[in-house]
Amino acid sequence: MLLLSLWLNAAAFAESIKILVQSSPLAGSQYYGAKRLRGEIRVGDRLTLTREADNRHDRNAVRVDWNGQKLGYVPRAENRAVAQALDAGEALEARVSAVRDDPDPWRRIEFEVFLVL
Repeated sequence: MLLLSLWLNAAAFAESIKILVQSSPLAGSQYYGAKRLRGEIRVGDRLTLTREADNRHDRNAVRVDWNGQKLGYVPRAENRAVAQALDAGEALEARVSAVRDDPDPWRRIEFEVFLVL
């Protein structure tokens, strides 16, 4: 009971609670700014998720930006839940979780998406 009380008190003072929604590779990074900016991007950097409902290639498209630069997209196979959350006005946050010098563009940048409560 004491442990539960301590946890509830700590949660009351926390700025927010973040729940990991997904961890993904960055799709399309070889076509956008990620190729040019990869040396500047750091693990932990904040990313912006922008819904592109009118994207002609994917109705669930979610663009991923870093400091105002388009890096790529949430992978099509994994973007439905993120698109629905953004459409519903849910508070989502994204951060860089890995940056690698890898010949495979799908392994160069990975990111995590969190639901902010």
